[in-house]
Amino acid sequence: MLNIEELKFDEKGLIPAIVVDYATKKVLTLAYMNKESLKISLEKGLTCFYSRSRQELWLKGETSGNYQHIVSITADCDKDALTVVVKKDGPACHTGTDSCFNDLVYENEELNNEFSMENLMKMLVGRKIEKKEGSYTTYLFEKGIDKILKKVGEESTEVIIAGKANDKKETIYEIADLTYHLMVLMIEMGISLDEVTAELASRHVIDHKVKQEKMTK
Repeated sequence: MLNIEELKFDEKGLIPAIVVDYATKKVLTLAYMNKESLKISLEKGLTCFYSRSRQELWLKGETSGNYQHIVSITADCDKDALTVVVKKDGPACHTGTDSCFNDLVYENEELNNEFSMENLMKMLVGRKIEKKEGSYTTYLFEKGIDKILKKVGEESTEVIIAGKANDKKETIYEIADLTYHLMVLMIEMGISLDEVTAELASRHVIDHKVKQEKMTK
């Protein structure tokens, strides 16, 4: 492992720190550290930065309660920048948003049109807002939570039937249907992919005795 003395701080004694969410891999913020704040971060296991505007140290979450628990800190190849992977207790941005990076400056739609769960969620949200005529998704949102829950139940049954028949192709098909309807339910209830991802990440050591007991209750 690198020693702090091997890192290259700039002429003001600072080094940029890119903070990344452990669960979602999303970039949360870009902050700066000096040697003192980095030492405090290592000692406490919590992110501590140097404010260039206030010219003072600040422990993230000390006022808001939104602490960032450090999983790892990695230096780049030039040793003049850091990535800090964290598990956070709340929003990373002082505005209350999950990340400080929210305002799109440029997007190449041709290169950004590959399928992803995130893009599918955006499309489904669009159907709820724009109410596209003839859209099955819009139809579900218009019918409301009871209709959506009914479809989730039906698709769950279809997955069970296909799995019981040991039909891999049909099971994949039905799981895709169920996933789609679950995502519609998530949007209807205001649940994000990040929230579900974070919950799954919190359970990743499922063979731990406490986890086993919790899951069997």
